[in-house]
Amino acid sequence: MTVTQRRGRRIMMTPAELDTFLGEQRTCRVATVSADGRPHVGALWFAWDGASLWLYSIIRSRRWAELRADPRIAVVVDDGEEYGELRGVELSGTAVFVGEAPRTGEPCPELEVPEGLFATKNFGLDTMPHDGRHAWLKLTPDAVVSWDFRKLATRGG
Repeated sequence: MTVTQRRGRRIMMTPAELDTFLGEQRTCRVATVSADGRPHVGALWFAWDGASLWLYSIIRSRRWAELRADPRIAVVVDDGEEYGELRGVELSGTAVFVGEAPRTGEPCPELEVPEGLFATKNFGLDTMPHDGRHAWLKLTPDAVVSWDFRKLATRGG
């Protein structure tokens, strides 16, 4: 993963902080681009495996159709209420479709880890339930920008 952040280095998350943050958070906002150039943003649950963000998307969604036509994607995960609590990360790159669509649970070694992480984090289960409506998208980011405004208070503002 390439960190492209230049400004705001003092509030940037370390790799360990980034892994912890993405491991704890549940919801992200996914941005795609339509054929006519209009942006589309929607919320999804996700799993982070330390290198890639895994998104379990409905295959009959606008997001899925737009990514089939143009796989460029940006994702934001953020947290905090007050200004001094704000923290988050933006990941961008190219979405890759993994496994069958819709996902029915056919053996797919590449999905073993993300499905385990996703099932535990979002459902409290050991195995991933499949509903025949969703499939997997993988984002291994080309660019990552992060912020943790809580660091401002610890460094004198």
